[in-house]
Amino acid sequence: MVEKSTLSIFEKYLSLWVLLCIGAGIFLGKLAPEVAVKLDTFAVYQVSIPIAICLFFMMYPIMVKIDFAEVVKAAKTPKPVALTLFINWAVKPFTMYVIAFFFLGYLFKEFLPGTEIIKSGQEVELWRSYISGAILLGIAPCTAMVLMWGYLAKGNDGLTLVMVAINSLSMLILYAPLGGFLLGVNAMPIPWQTILLSVLIYVALPLIAGYFSRKWLIQYKGLEWFNTRFLHHLTPISIIALLLTLILLFSFKGEIIMK
Repeated sequence: MVEKSTLSIFEKYLSLWVLLCIGAGIFLGKLAPEVAVKLDTFAVYQVSIPIAICLFFMMYPIMVKIDFAEVVKAAKTPKPVALTLFINWAVKPFTMYVIAFFFLGYLFKEFLPGTEIIKSGQEVELWRSYISGAILLGIAPCTAMVLMWGYLAKGNDGLTLVMVAINSLSMLILYAPLGGFLLGVNAMPIPWQTILLSVLIYVALPLIAGYFSRKWLIQYKGLEWFNTRFLHHLTPISIIALLLTLILLFSFKGEIIMK
């Protein structure tokens, strides 16, 4: 008889914790805007250091699970890999741009009047700024939570990990040029330093750390210890980092949201 995996209370009510953290972030931004502003100032090329730290701890537990030997084996069955790459990089970014432009640049444009000064000091139309956010979000394949959704859907964990690895590697190469191209189409300034640094911190750093730490831990502690002990303690860290990221993100804009 196959043993069914069960979700902990924390995992089972993840949607509730997400909503609570969004509310907490907005409340923090409204109650103590100076704290949010101070945290937002810790940035390099517009990349928030507090967010980068949280995202590292959200991404690392995912990356350390990846067995890159399986990625090489995936080349023997190229159809799923090719389909994933095609959808993620040839369809999804452009679909997101079209959808964002239709809703934010046409249908609801009148609800986004005026301009804003972005961190580079340039003044841009507000609706274009919103579209830019949708573009950058739409380009990036989901890696942090895709394993959780695969787990909830009772999917193939091995295949999911392989796809995460392939998407992470492809993101290192394709995210910056695609992001720059679509931002240019949207007539927005292209912050190349921000885009490249974001890819380096959010993807490359946890990917490299995950690869070498996995290799070292399995070599010195064994695969069984790695799977049963080490990974067991990492899963809550990933979820907690996600929730902290939400609190920080919404605290930065909490005062604006409450207006």
